[in-house]
Amino acid sequence: MTGLMFLIPVALGMGALGLATFFWAMKNDQFEDLEGAAQRILIDDEGPAQ
Repeated sequence: MTGLMFLIPVALGMGALGLATFFWAMKNDQFEDLEGAAQRILIDDEGPAQ
C-alpha cells in the first residue's frame, strides 16, 4: 500500500511532464514539415569531398 502512495504521484508527475513537453513542442513548431526533415537527411548538399 505504501508503494502505491509513492508510485501514483510519480506516474501523475511523469504524465504531466510528458504533456507539458508535447505542448512545448507544439508551440515551438516542432511538428512542422515532417517530410522535409526526413528528405534533407538523404540529400547531399555539399557534393563529394576532394
